[in-house]
Amino acid sequence: MVPIMNSNDDFHAIGQTNKSKDNSITSYTQFTTRYDSETSTIWCWMHPSPRPCMNGQLIDELVQLQHQITDTYKNQHVDTTWPFRHLILASKIPGIYNLGGDLDLIKKLISEKNEDELRKYAYKATDLIHRNINNLDLPITMVSLVQGQALGAGFEAALSCDVIIAEKNSRLGFPEILFNMFPGMGAYNLLARRIGTSLAERIILSGRTYTAEELYDMGVIDVIAENGEGVQATEHYLKSHNQSHNTIRSMKKIRQIVHPITKQDLFDIVDIWLDASMTLSKKDLAKMERLLFLQKLSKGSENIKNNELALTSRGGEWRKVTDASFPLTTHLGENVTHNRRKKNCRRQNKLPDEVTS
Repeated sequence: MVPIMNSNDDFHAIGQTNKSKDNSITSYTQFTTRYDSETSTIWCWMHPSPRPCMNGQLIDELVQLQHQITDTYKNQHVDTTWPFRHLILASKIPGIYNLGGDLDLIKKLISEKNEDELRKYAYKATDLIHRNINNLDLPITMVSLVQGQALGAGFEAALSCDVIIAEKNSRLGFPEILFNMFPGMGAYNLLARRIGTSLAERIILSGRTYTAEELYDMGVIDVIAENGEGVQATEHYLKSHNQSHNTIRSMKKIRQIVHPITKQDLFDIVDIWLDASMTLSKKDLAKMERLLFLQKLSKGSENIKNNELALTSRGGEWRKVTDASFPLTTHLGENVTHNRRKKNCRRQNKLPDEVTS
């Protein structure tokens, strides 16, 4: 049970519960928590292992955290002041927010045609997303702080929060189209609610990773922070938010009325995602394998930290960046030593010897 805390208490005890009859998680291995009494905030710092993705253990632990918070609220004494107003989802991994679904598991289950197990994984992730969308049915605000790359299901997790705060060097996108799939855990609904269906489809179908500033201009991201100042920007936002907490809560209720997102809607989309996944070709799965390679490579990678290992679409967004430095690794795991669009290697049937896959 999450303790009701005084203003000077830490929040680390949230994961130190006794084992319940239903074998619920007794401690957290995929994230750490901290309580900030000054801003009435629970910080959840994700560090999923062995890869920075939405693995099953991370999902289970986040769901357990959600239930512990809601149980505490329901069981608090009538005279007790509710100790927090915000839940922040952030990442402890430098340069990475979350790189998406567990591609290792997804690829394995698709190869085995194990639709039932894949459905369990997808429904579990979708249930987590839906509870975030509804603020755990509590008078709190969900905030995501993105300091690095947020891709696929990682981007969906950020979108499920009320507010997205991102540092300038962050990159966000949905690379699923690169292996002939689409994001199936709420991306369409969440983007459409923020920016409309036309722009939502454009983002999903592009396969691009967008800069934080691009998405801010589109209306996807709410607050842009200077690099390295995401925590300070979040704290500043929270303090200003507390002054108008009642109004903002009311606006969220109105948004749910005008643009409702039901769990059944999300599950129906997951079912479409499942049908599509079962028809993927070996070539599609090979492309997924290359993205999985980048998930494995990215753990603790200084390349990710320095934004040198960006996941981009095959359309070649890296070629459009004037300050691109070589060698680099493409979204499909290709090692590229120089700009292939230079005159001496364009439109040739054979790639230069220096370019290897």
